Amino acid sequence: MNFPIFVARRYLFSKKSHSAINVISMISVIGIALATTALVCVLSVFNGFHDLVSSLFTAFDPQLELVPTQGATFPEDSPVIKKINAHTDVDVTSGILENHALARYNGRQAMIMLRGVDDNYGNCTEIEHILYGTGIFILHADFLNYAIPGIRVALLLNMTTDFIDPLEIYVPRPGEQVNMMDPTQSFNFDELNSSGSVFNVNQKQYDSEYVLCPLAFAQKTFEKPKELSALAIRLKPNADINTAQKALQELAGSNFKILDRYEQQADVFHIMTIEKLMAYIFLTFILFIACFNIIASLSMLIIDKKRDIQTLYDLGATEETICKIFISEGRLISIIGAIIGLGIGLLLCYLQTTFGLIRLGDQSGTFIVDAYPISVYARDIIIIFITVIVVSFIASWYPVKYLSKRFIHKNAY
Repeated sequence: MNFPIFVARRYLFSKKSHSAINVISMISVIGIALATTALVCVLSVFNGFHDLVSSLFTAFDPQLELVPTQGATFPEDSPVIKKINAHTDVDVTSGILENHALARYNGRQAMIMLRGVDDNYGNCTEIEHILYGTGIFILHADFLNYAIPGIRVALLLNMTTDFIDPLEIYVPRPGEQVNMMDPTQSFNFDELNSSGSVFNVNQKQYDSEYVLCPLAFAQKTFEKPKELSALAIRLKPNADINTAQKALQELAGSNFKILDRYEQQADVFHIMTIEKLMAYIFLTFILFIACFNIIASLSMLIIDKKRDIQTLYDLGATEETICKIFISEGRLISIIGAIIGLGIGLLLCYLQTTFGLIRLGDQSGTFIVDAYPISVYARDIIIIFITVIVVSFIASWYPVKYLSKRFIHKNAY
């Protein structure tokens, strides 16, 4: 066994001449364990919300989406679309054209995102799994065009799933100034009928803004015939999404981007990543403060072991070797605290996942989930363990070096 570690281990578990040193050492272990537990639990909660949001997006967003790098739209007969449809990993595609519009119903109005989709949209996404009402996923029949609004849009406009009167859609005409005498002349106007269904993603971004309609209706209303703003792509069941994304990006070239579900909602996941990073930084700072107990413990231990230090010098130990003994002592304290903290943190995460100890509300069904979601990532556990070791080393290295000049070097002569 390494000599400094061997001596440090003896010092850690042996009885000191002053019991206060043992108490402070125990407090150091407990402080590091609590900070480590907090890191495990808080980061796992952020992971849980991240996974929860990801699962909610999957019902509305396609696996992959083709969007132009420049401009808002591209021709629906683009050669790139033909290449993508011919790729072996692609199962089905669906054209999308979306833009802002004004919706009115029985005197109420709201700004919406009108998304025109073709009949393949139900096959490209899992939209049918989040529909509520008596109807099915249907966009048109004969001369009728149907609307499938988000549930919050329907509530805002005081609509039921089977609304009777048509939903009025107003879109500003491109490049035309508003006629103040008769503003309605500056808008394209059309109507959508009830499909008997609304969708509920449980995300405000979708439920309070989006209304689905036929692609041809959107192209006509926005005055963008034969144009798309995106192409939804669904892969075959045995296809690897990362490999397929890279292959399709090569086919699409520099004029298009192939986005996965996370990239389609880059802003949302970027904010969540920043929040998790900030929580990690703050908790690491708390961990650093907890490591000051290690400084106190090592300081008292060095003072307590002055005679041992002199004996080690007489036996030929160098100043560097003796410094390593006390630095190793700090590392052992941090490792023990980290292991205990990781164990407690993982246990609490298991109990929360199994029994839902901490709930989001007093009543069941108030939120999407009743209890705080938990997801434990192995990489987070590794990062937390490394963080504890590094922070504790930084916290103990300088005091040991400083005290060595005052006590170790002093006792050497």
